[in-house]
Amino acid sequence: LNALSNNMIMVDRKKLKNPNGLILGTPGSGKSFSAKREITNAFFVTQDDIIIGDPEGEYYPLVNALGGQVIHISPTSHDYINPMDINLDYSDDDNPLGFKSDFILSLCELIMGSRNGIEAEEKSVIDRCLPIVYQKYFENPVPENMPILEDLYNALLKYEPKNVEKELAKEAKAKAVRIANSLVLYVSGSQNYFNHRTNVDSQNRIICFDIRDLGKQLKELGMLIVQDAVWNRVSQNRERKIATRYYCDEFHLLLKEKQTAIYSVEIWKRFRKWGGIPTGLTQNVGDFLRSEEIEGILGNSDFVYLLNQNAKDQAILADKLGLSEKQLSHVTNSEPGSGLILFDNVVIPFVDKYPTNTKTYAIMNTKPEETVKKDEAS
Repeated sequence: LNALSNNMIMVDRKKLKNPNGLILGTPGSGKSFSAKREITNAFFVTQDDIIIGDPEGEYYPLVNALGGQVIHISPTSHDYINPMDINLDYSDDDNPLGFKSDFILSLCELIMGSRNGIEAEEKSVIDRCLPIVYQKYFENPVPENMPILEDLYNALLKYEPKNVEKELAKEAKAKAVRIANSLVLYVSGSQNYFNHRTNVDSQNRIICFDIRDLGKQLKELGMLIVQDAVWNRVSQNRERKIATRYYCDEFHLLLKEKQTAIYSVEIWKRFRKWGGIPTGLTQNVGDFLRSEEIEGILGNSDFVYLLNQNAKDQAILADKLGLSEKQLSHVTNSEPGSGLILFDNVVIPFVDKYPTNTKTYAIMNTKPEETVKKDEAS
């Protein structure tokens, strides 16, 4: 409800120039619950597909209740998502490898742990290997021809530069071997979880990628791979004239690494014209708004859902979003589920007193103390 008039607030993000959104708030302010509110509404009143990146395992009760599919991504799981997956509608032009190449470069940078990004020559090596890796699939696009990470690894080891001087060719081959060596752990080592073909049905209308058990080393990698799986779905759905809503919780995990932040910005820029509606949830508002890469995300989000903010972040929000002191009072020591909605150029204070005696509240609630009471009652 509007906090000033008590009128019901109803908005349609699809009417915005950029329907992309952000849900920002301190821990316990109601970010995940707010996302679940919107997911439930979108499920019942639209025909949109819904995909959730869930780093903390919070969404599966709601997804199960709506008849959706939960994909558990962890080293002990047998649900596999292939990071090399591609479809022929992956890009705007006739070269689906264009955008896929950006993803694979981000993947390799994350794996190699390079703070300053991989070198231009190394990017060229990977880029030249990709047509070889995908050749068999493009000639006959059947599931068994889809490459896996091991195919990229093998292509790098076999890489032979052409039409270059002997010394330069030797350097390029050494770079290819260095990249391949960084992939060993993820191809044949203990972290080879992502070296499998996709074996889950990813066509359910509502999908949750549960990456809670991936562990710290693989979590950022998992979130990046989930984003690429979402892009695959968005590109498929564009051909079907269906919108795709994507919710990325703990969004700051992707934004703290330069390469994954850049890839996220690209998604925020490209999703709109492909019928995608991304929403990022994060508590690290200060870091989020100070990053140069993330300026592109804020500038391409016409829907911002502001919940309780700490004093330091309020000053940054006031500057970046042009909020007055009076408006900021609605996100100062506010109750969970209360704050400000920024819808294009409109700023609306809201309160959300969700009835606690409902099935939906029991399914969506993640407050530890209330979850304990619910378990004891059952």
